[in-house]
Amino acid sequence: MVHIYKNNGYNIALDVNSGAVHVVDDLVYEIISLFKEKNGVCSEEDVFNTLSNTFTKEDIREGYSEVCQLKEAGQLFTKDTYMPYLKSFANRPIVVKALCLHIAHDCNLACEYCFAGKGEYHGEREMMSLETGKKALDFLVRESGNRKHLEVDFFGGEPTMNFDVVKGIVEYGRELEKTTDKVFRFTLTTNGLLLKEDMFDYINKEMSNVVLSIDGRKEINDRMRPLRSGKGSLYDIILPKYKALAKSRGDENYYVRGTFTRNNLDFAEDVLHLADQGFTQVSVEPVVAQPDEPYAIRTEDLDGILKQYDYLAAEMVKRSKAGKGFNFFHFMIDLEGGPCVAKRLQGCGSGCEYLSVIPNGDLYPCHQFTGIEGMKMGDVDSGVTNTGLRQKFHESNVYTKPECQECFAKFFCSGGCAANSYNFTGDINGNYEVGCAMQKKRIECAIMLKAAGV
Repeated sequence: MVHIYKNNGYNIALDVNSGAVHVVDDLVYEIISLFKEKNGVCSEEDVFNTLSNTFTKEDIREGYSEVCQLKEAGQLFTKDTYMPYLKSFANRPIVVKALCLHIAHDCNLACEYCFAGKGEYHGEREMMSLETGKKALDFLVRESGNRKHLEVDFFGGEPTMNFDVVKGIVEYGRELEKTTDKVFRFTLTTNGLLLKEDMFDYINKEMSNVVLSIDGRKEINDRMRPLRSGKGSLYDIILPKYKALAKSRGDENYYVRGTFTRNNLDFAEDVLHLADQGFTQVSVEPVVAQPDEPYAIRTEDLDGILKQYDYLAAEMVKRSKAGKGFNFFHFMIDLEGGPCVAKRLQGCGSGCEYLSVIPNGDLYPCHQFTGIEGMKMGDVDSGVTNTGLRQKFHESNVYTKPECQECFAKFFCSGGCAANSYNFTGDINGNYEVGCAMQKKRIECAIMLKAAGV
């Protein structure tokens, strides 16, 4: 399978199965197009007959030879090397490597688009106890097999509303490191409202990564992320704190993370605004909501959104050349090493390798499945008891999703988000079409940026 496209002045050919990327001239682009139309087999005569009115015979012969050499070298129209791995993939042992701890089912904001129902996950306001947090780490150690490095995300709601428990869990994790062959990597996600400079030293010492929530320009952020009182500007409160924390971390191991909605379909301006504030690690992601929500992204919005991604990519090239580059999370891609085969086929591993723990200790496939009937997987005391559901997640991959099988992006997005698929189709092997369209464009832009040397 080969995907060919043009982006910001570059002609790009991606060999999907090998992962090889080729930046080519107009002639070779047309020749590869002809090969693709004929399922990878095209005679030199066919190429001459089609392109002789546009290109010289000598140039066509040279271009045709170049394409044939790439085919022979296993860099174009290659066979699927992942399919044979499926049997061993399905039979590999299940180990838990990461937990999302819902430290607080409560929040001091009232974000309009919050999937967690303003932090409460459509249930009761509740804080995780230190005892439950310790049990969660014990569960993770028990279920992690021989895996040494383990991930724990402090999530909410707003985790800093229960920061003493966060610190207690981290302390317990550091003690476990002394008695087990495990190393914990902690991450904190915060809306910044309770963030104080006297917390920075602790955060910088113990948190391998920090996610700082902000949607971009002041008017955009404050429209969708109001204070509970409805008064004041969250943007004005958190921006100075975020700048100070990012600087204290050496401008790395953090990212500012926003959400764009139908209210700011010009979201590239929000990304650039955050970069202009000095942030070099930026993520602004599309809201995921049912179409009847006024802020939801709809199919008719896609053309404009895809143009925004192209525009953003072009601006990133300009800024990089001017020495003002920054990373945009959705354009980060590794074309040389990249993830292992399992990651390419399955992604985040929700429901098997990655689980969420809510304040009472119940386990769910991830934070977005919290409270959904039939999605409880067990608890930190008994472990995973819904083994049938776990097996379904374990077996899910790009080949069990019909829409993924012929998609060029499948080994980069790994089939997309299981929660989004479930929420829009009722099946974790379904297809969230709006999300897929945006993901494919982001991958195209990411590859173009590599071609441009960014």
